Amino acid sequence: MTSTQPVGATEAVKHPGRWLALGVLVLAVLLVAVDATVLGLATPYISEDLKPSGTQLLWIGDIYSFVIAGLLVSMGSLGDRVGRKRILLVGATAFGAISVLNAYATTPELMIVARALLGAAGATLMPATLALIRNLFHDPRERSLAIGVWGATASAGTAVGPIVGGFLLEHFWWGSVFLINLPVMAVLVLVGIKLLPESRTPDPGPWDMTSVLLSLVGMAGVVYAVKEAAAHGFGWATAAAGLLGAAALYGFVNRQLTLPAPLLDMRLFRNRGFSGAILADLLTILGLSGLVFFLSQYLQLVQGRGPFEAGLAELPAAVGAVAAGLVAGRAARRFSVRAVVSGGLAAVGVALAALTVIGQSTGYPLLGASLLVVGVGAGFSFTVTADVVLSSVPKEQAGAASAVSETAYELGAALGIAVLGSIVTGVYRRFTGPAGTPAEARESLGGAVEGAASLPAHTAEPLLDAARQSFVDGLTLAAGTGAAVLGSAAAAAWFLLRGQRLEDGAEHP
Repeated sequence: MTSTQPVGATEAVKHPGRWLALGVLVLAVLLVAVDATVLGLATPYISEDLKPSGTQLLWIGDIYSFVIAGLLVSMGSLGDRVGRKRILLVGATAFGAISVLNAYATTPELMIVARALLGAAGATLMPATLALIRNLFHDPRERSLAIGVWGATASAGTAVGPIVGGFLLEHFWWGSVFLINLPVMAVLVLVGIKLLPESRTPDPGPWDMTSVLLSLVGMAGVVYAVKEAAAHGFGWATAAAGLLGAAALYGFVNRQLTLPAPLLDMRLFRNRGFSGAILADLLTILGLSGLVFFLSQYLQLVQGRGPFEAGLAELPAAVGAVAAGLVAGRAARRFSVRAVVSGGLAAVGVALAALTVIGQSTGYPLLGASLLVVGVGAGFSFTVTADVVLSSVPKEQAGAASAVSETAYELGAALGIAVLGSIVTGVYRRFTGPAGTPAEARESLGGAVEGAASLPAHTAEPLLDAARQSFVDGLTLAAGTGAAVLGSAAAAAWFLLRGQRLEDGAEHP
């Protein structure tokens, strides 16, 4: 049944089967989180099989988050118009089908296209799940718990992804990590048809395609310019792309301010708490994502761990995030929002700074402890900022606010991989190899490992040692840059979240 009634006495009625329905919704969140993590583990195998250049490898890692960031607000608005249940089920079906294309990609170009299409499907899932949660849970306390479960599932997905992905990579080919999406999506669609209620916004106005295109062109131009400038320096093409992107984003904002029914209500950003939470999320992910993308390669290609062992090695970050998320709200009410958010971000920055001293043979205690601190700090920060985002706006705008929050997260991931990933790649390409070093060895560490396999031992060992050391040098520089970004995020959160408090179960007026 379509929900078009005004909020009133019916809000007190509890939707039957709402907790089972929540289980269906978190399946979508789980798969998006798992898919984002398994790519890092599979990257060495994809590199060996498809032989992408260093730039293509960055695009394979970057394009998924970039497309999601560009389409989240648009898809959230489309769900308001055609029905959130409908767009969730259509998006889930597409996500499963496109996962097959990812699994069987035969060229780097096809893999990039497949990741982009998967991002477009993924953009339909996240806003719809949060909007449906708000439609299912009318009691504010129950809804807070449901949103907490939603967030904890995303963190748990970052733990499940590396472990399941590592197991599959040790026993099957790399495409299997994408095929695990199929049975989960099948369950989501079949059960969701029966359990999820339909809901849409009454009289939402037309879906403005001009705004959709401005949003996409704007983000595409800006991210492309950042990527190219970080990797190759500024040029005419880079500057033109950046200016085009900035102009399109300016046009998007201008258009939203004049439309009677905008895709995104820009007045949300007038709230200091809302803007502070969004900025904190974006900077945090920017500082972390590039490092996370290359960490699996460090564990496998530098330290020689198998994919399953590498997945287990990354587990402390997810465990810390889930544990911190469960107590973050209580901590924010006992101390303060800005203390918990800024403290969490500062802790992540310190952990990243500790990773600047790693070498090829660094023991696991330093890595594991750093990852645990990263997870705890991020868990505190993300959980509280999500609560701030939802409590800073009227409840009828919670869907739009959630879409903005997810957009900041995904855009931060795209920019992080572009900037920090380009730092790692740029430093790596400058290594001095022995005579006879193959050209592909300078494109990526995976290429060096593959190239060394066909060389005699007296050439292969110096090549691998030089390549691994150069990769580690790039990784430590990226970690230091990330630490500086997290320090800036902590300072910004301390200032912008001043006086911010969490709601104690009351609806926002």
